[in-house]
Amino acid sequence: MPERTRIRRLPQRAAYDRATIDSILDEALVCHLGIVWDDAPLVVPTLQARVGDDLYVHGSAASRTLRALAGGIEICLTVTLVDGLVLARSAFHHSVNYRSAMLFGRAELLEAAEEKRRALEAFTEKLVPGRWPEVRPPSPKELKATAVLRLPIGEASAKVRSGPPLDDEEDYERDVWAGVIPLGVRRLWPEPDAELKSGVELPAYLRLDRHFEHTDSQSTG
Repeated sequence: MPERTRIRRLPQRAAYDRATIDSILDEALVCHLGIVWDDAPLVVPTLQARVGDDLYVHGSAASRTLRALAGGIEICLTVTLVDGLVLARSAFHHSVNYRSAMLFGRAELLEAAEEKRRALEAFTEKLVPGRWPEVRPPSPKELKATAVLRLPIGEASAKVRSGPPLDDEEDYERDVWAGVIPLGVRRLWPEPDAELKSGVELPAYLRLDRHFEHTDSQSTG
């Protein structure tokens, strides 16, 4: 295992198996790309999507970050999911429950139009499964204006904290509430675009999405 992927602080929270790493990558929408550019650190947030053993990121072909990555410089990519606020009996032991993953490596710029289309399909389907067959695919001009990078999932590690607060033994007798406040990303009921063509209904794959939370203002238009 490369030393830079080894978890040194709280190593009991480390995970190096692909099942754990892949599950975190698949759930997270946003990643952060860290590079050194012109002798200065640069961290950029962007969407990511995993397909098998590769992670894809994309953006404008004019992006200086993507141009730098396409040049073969080293990259550090991270994702983090925050699952809860951990309230302890002491200020020192307050924490969060989280799942994070970190990848190192060099990214490859996709040149073939078909490869780029498949990667963009993966992005679209990750956001909303079932969406890609319904929408207009990217035009040749749009594909040319889009840079897609592939990062192999090789040097990677995960770190996970879960469970209740861990207080000092003497603090368990304190009359202070302690526990976990769960957190999570939620999808509210879809809001139709004001320019939506009359008669276009909410597609079935959205109506059946159990992740959506119904609100008083929910719409099916």
